[in-house]
Amino acid sequence: MAAAVPAIHGGGPGTAKANLNLSKEGWYTETSTLWPGQGLSLQVDEILFQDRSDFQDVCVLRNKAFGTVLLLDGVIQCTDRDEFSYQEMITHLPLCSLQAPPKKVLVVGGGDGGVLREVARHQSVEEIHIAEIDGMVPRIAKQYFPQMAIGFDDPRVSVEITDGIKFVKEAAEGMYDAIIVDSSDPVGPAEVLFQKDFFEAMHRALKPGGIVCTQAESMWLHMDIIKELARMCHEVFANGTVQYAFTTIPTYPSGQIGFMICSKHSEKPLDPRKPSQAAPEAAAGSQHGPLRYYSSDVHSAAFVLPKFAREALLQHLTF
Repeated sequence: MAAAVPAIHGGGPGTAKANLNLSKEGWYTETSTLWPGQGLSLQVDEILFQDRSDFQDVCVLRNKAFGTVLLLDGVIQCTDRDEFSYQEMITHLPLCSLQAPPKKVLVVGGGDGGVLREVARHQSVEEIHIAEIDGMVPRIAKQYFPQMAIGFDDPRVSVEITDGIKFVKEAAEGMYDAIIVDSSDPVGPAEVLFQKDFFEAMHRALKPGGIVCTQAESMWLHMDIIKELARMCHEVFANGTVQYAFTTIPTYPSGQIGFMICSKHSEKPLDPRKPSQAAPEAAAGSQHGPLRYYSSDVHSAAFVLPKFAREALLQHLTF
C-alpha cells in the first residue's frame, strides 16, 4: 500500500472560485504589456517603502513566501528567497568563461548590489566599476536588502550614479575584461540598454577576448526580443562569439530569465559554453557565503536550449 501523502500546512484541494478572488485587497499582481494575459500574485504582508525617483516608481514589500521584494515600475526585480540564482548566473557565466582570470569588471545597472557581491568573489579582480542611473536604488538596497548591498562594501568597488551608456562611451578603449549589464526590461529607463549603439560602445570598451553578459529576457515570452537582440549582437561581435544561456527563478515571468553572452575577437577564440575559470569560493572570513546555484556543471547546462529556442536563434548564435 502506498504511503499517504502528508497535507501541506494542513491544506486541502482549492477551488477555482476561491482563487479567482486572490488578486483583490491584500495581494499584489505583477502585470505588464511584456507578458499580456498573465500575472504573478504575491500576498502583501507589509509595504516597507514606496516612492518615485527621478526615473521610476520604487516599492519594497514583504511577502511570507519570498521575504523582501523590490519592485521597479511595478515589476519584480529581486526577492530575498531567489535572488541568488540570477545574481550568480549573470556574473559567473561570463567571468568563469574568460581564458584568463578577470582583473577589471564593469557593472551597468545592478543598483541592488547583488552582481557586485558576486564579482567580489573573484580574488583576481582588481577594480569593479558600477554605473547605475538611479541613486535611489542603491540607497533602498542598503536599507532593505543588506545581503545583496554588501557588494558595495568591497574596497575594489567604484560607484558612479550616471547614465550607463554615457559611462561606457567615455571609457578608454580596451579597458575591461568583462561588462555585466544588469538591466530591467526594455521599457522605461532600461530601453536604451538594448540598442545597438550601446553594444558597439561596450565592444569598444572590452579588451580582445573580453566578454559582455546582459539580461536577455524569457525564451517563453520574449523570443521576438531575443532574436532581434541576438541578430544585433551577431553584427557587433561579428568576429567573436554570441550565445544565449538561461537560469530558473520563480518570481520572474515564466520562471526563467536569459542572458546574451558575447565575446570580443581575439587570437584564441573564446567559447562561453565551457568554463575556463573555476567557480569562486568564499574567501576565509568572507560574509558572502558559499555559492548556492552556480557550478561548472550548471554553467555548461545553461547553454543547452530546448529545441524551439535553439531553432529560433540558430542563425544568430555561434554554434
